[in-house]
Amino acid sequence: MLDSSMAFIMTEHPVKYWQTQTTAAVKNLSERDPVVVLPIAAIEQHGPHLPLSTDLDIGLGLLASAFQYLPEDFPAWVLPPQAVGSSGEHVRFPGTLTLEPELLGELVYQCGVAVARFGVRRLVLSNSHGGNRHALHTAGLRLRDEQGLLVITANYFLFDPPDNVELPEAEWRHGLHGGALETAMMLHLRPDLVRSENFDEAQSLGEELKTTMRRVTPATEAASFSWLAGDLNNLGVVGNATLADATMGKHLIDHYGRTLAEVILDAKNFPIERLE
Repeated sequence: MLDSSMAFIMTEHPVKYWQTQTTAAVKNLSERDPVVVLPIAAIEQHGPHLPLSTDLDIGLGLLASAFQYLPEDFPAWVLPPQAVGSSGEHVRFPGTLTLEPELLGELVYQCGVAVARFGVRRLVLSNSHGGNRHALHTAGLRLRDEQGLLVITANYFLFDPPDNVELPEAEWRHGLHGGALETAMMLHLRPDLVRSENFDEAQSLGEELKTTMRRVTPATEAASFSWLAGDLNNLGVVGNATLADATMGKHLIDHYGRTLAEVILDAKNFPIERLE
């Protein structure tokens, strides 16, 4: 069993991608009882200052950070990313690509079936887009029931926030699309794709509603309403991008990456026999 303290030892190990393996190596993969990670993202509008690839770039950046906290010989491989996700809430904005939730769930399910064929038992769905969650939950249940897989869904945006990043509470709660968090991470990962001249503060309808609604808000699972991106702000983004900088982004990527590494370690240590 691996010591969970390994998650805090930072190294320079690159991500080990599934497609870099040979067929002979995959044939014997099950002997190491590996963790296989499937990144699921989105290609969608992120306002006038961030690229369509924002969720994909952040998701892959977090995996690169996570692998720096795993031992060099740790048996974890990353499948080719599912770049296009379920982005129905953004379809009214140019550039957005989307899959119906049922189709996304089926794609994830088929990937799980494929790796199970080679004896893989542990699958982590590393998700960087909120709109994918329903499809991933459904696919995970199918894979558990029909293929016997352990499926863990890791939504980085639901991880606990880092202690070394100071932002107003409203930004943590409502700045969920193109705000300070995503902008900062992109300034760290892909500054060449960020249009800083277009930074703005885009207030969410959710902030307005908190003064008049007792429970209903777009930013909670307890009592939320179905919304399109333009409902929350006509720019299609919510949050204050002007608060972001690359240093903040580095802290966020390191923190969320380390948390993701801990999830991968837990996936390896999980007592699957308890499920059987």
